[in-house]
This record gives sequence, structure tokens and C-alpha cells, in this order.
Amino acid sequence: MQQKADTPGNILISIIIATFNAGKHLQDCLSSIAAQTANIEVIVTDGGSTDDTLAILKTFEHKLNLSWTSGPDAGIYDALNKGVQKAKGKWVYFLGADDRLLPAFSQLAAQLKDERTVYYGDSEPYYGNSGTTPLLLTGKFSRYRLAKHGMNHQAIIYPITVFHQYTYDLRYRVFADYALNIQVWGDNTFKKVYHPITIARYDMTGFSAGGNDVLFKQDKLQLIRRNMGWLLYIRMLYKRYKQKLQGEGGYWDA
Repeated sequence: MQQKADTPGNILISIIIATFNAGKHLQDCLSSIAAQTANIEVIVTDGGSTDDTLAILKTFEHKLNLSWTSGPDAGIYDALNKGVQKAKGKWVYFLGADDRLLPAFSQLAAQLKDERTVYYGDSEPYYGNSGTTPLLLTGKFSRYRLAKHGMNHQAIIYPITVFHQYTYDLRYRVFADYALNIQVWGDNTFKKVYHPITIARYDMTGFSAGGNDVLFKQDKLQLIRRNMGWLLYIRMLYKRYKQKLQGEGGYWDA
């Protein structure tokens, strides 16, 4: 499918998807992208699927501006890093094969103007058929709120300039996206602009839901100190100490 030319308000967005045996969900995911009015390229990095994932990708080659590769990788964040390297757009967005774009994604896409600004909205998480939406994943994120708990990856459209400076740290098998956001939210050279619109539906039973990233949990305070400064580090250190005294968890689970 021929790529549209960049025009004001219609700048190319690279949507990057990492897949592995994702045939059960992939068709609905790609269909939700095809329904958008934004100028989009789709980059799929597949880890060597043996189900019908590749056959589904081939059926969408003429419906989307789609490119894909399939072969071994070192995990989902390695696949996403590889996808970023292939991106031609000035903006980058990450989607899981079991996630869906909502119509408002194109509404947020129309707001993309400043290539040193991270734009984000809300996602619509769900737990299987329960329809539960945890409020911690929605709304505006300050540094302090992000330090307490991670935001939903599928709510954010990054300028490609973010990835000229940062990449996903492959040491963090589950929460490399959270680690990257700590870096980005701590970087004053990037503005962060929130729009209260819901742009995606995110499957909370997916990859990160059941993962236990012990190394990230060990490193989280130091990531905050290095990227967000000593004052926030001390505040969060006190928060952790207070929680331990009270026998509580929460802020440090992820």
C-alpha cells in the first residue's frame, strides 16, 4: 500500500507491534488500525511464529502501509527496539497484538505538532470479560504520579526524537517501558501534553500483567534518582519506608 505524503496535521505515525503466535488476536488489531484516518505505517517484528500470524500479515499487506519481519529475538523489548530502527515516521506508537485502536486515536494524531513533545491520552483497560478499568492508568501524569506507578504504554504517542536518545533496556524483561517513561518524564527537554480522550483498548491480561520484573523493582528508586532528581527520590524513599512500617504494598509492585 502506498504511503501518504506528510501534510500539516497528517504526519506519518509509525505503529510498532511485536508478535509471537498472535494469530488469535492480530486480525482484529490490524483491522482497528485500518479503520483510522491518520497517516500510519505499521511495522511488525515477529519472533518466529508457527501459527497463522504470518498468513494474517500477508492478507493486510495491501490494506495497510505494512512491513514485517519474522525471526528470533531477545524478547518483546528487543523486538520493539528493532521496530523503532525501521520507523520512517516522525512519531512512534506501540501496540500489542491483543490491543485495539479506538476512533479517537486519529483525533489525538491530529494534535501532533511539536517534535519535542510527548502526547498522550487515556486507554481503556479491560480484564478479560470483566470490564474493570483501573483509574491509576488514566488521566494526567506528573513526575510524582509516574514515580508511584507506571502509566499505560498504549496511551502515549512519542516523537521519534525520544528514541534518538533512549531505547528499551533489555535487562528489564517486563517493565522496560516503565523504565523508559521514567527517563522521558525526567527529561525537561521533552514537554508532555495530555488530552482527555481514550485512544486504545488495552488487554490487561496480556504480557505485562503476569510478569514479575525483579530487577526493575530493585532498580526503580535509583532510576528515579538518576532521572527525576534527589527531591523526588527522597520523597519516594520515605513513601517506601512508611509503607513497610504499615505493612502495605502498591507503589513498588511495578
